[in-house]
Amino acid sequence: MSTEARRILIVNGHPDAGARHLLHQLIDAYAGGAQAAGHQVRRVDVGALDFPLLRSAAEWEHGALPEGLKAAQDDIAWCQHLLLCFPLWLGDMPAMLKGFLEQVARPGFAFHRDEKNPFGQKALGGRSARIVVTMGMPALLYRWYFRAHSVKSLERNILGFVGIAPVHETLVGLVDRLGEPGVAQWCARLRKLGAQAA
Repeated sequence: MSTEARRILIVNGHPDAGARHLLHQLIDAYAGGAQAAGHQVRRVDVGALDFPLLRSAAEWEHGALPEGLKAAQDDIAWCQHLLLCFPLWLGDMPAMLKGFLEQVARPGFAFHRDEKNPFGQKALGGRSARIVVTMGMPALLYRWYFRAHSVKSLERNILGFVGIAPVHETLVGLVDRLGEPGVAQWCARLRKLGAQAA
């Protein structure tokens, strides 16, 4: 793995900006490891943003990006590596995170129309990503029985569609049973991943 300094954007997809959750501890550990290794780190807390949900294809294609999301879009353009973190809610990412991704991944920024290619031209290539998901169920159950469907959809239908690759996963299961030793162990793993930034 490369030890070259990278520009990292951490997107905290937890909608609850008013409380401290396990996800925040994992993000802090990753950011600390990354900064200690010399990487540059920026953060976007989706739960602290104010933006409307998109309601039509026309709005997505031709509407203006909400003012409150321009800095987040600039951060995505700036980064070389994206850490995308969220809790699993009803088997998927929280609606607020999905709404955020729909807003920022617009034509002209995340991809360009191409009459010869129905998938368009991917505009965010050259970036890698890691997805970190916390959940109440065992991570193996989610991966093997449910086939990690929402994570796979995010990888293929959003990140892959705009050119972000490779994408790695970190699934943290049974979060209510971790206890202090388990939390410390996961934070150590995320700190190491942050230092590697790959």
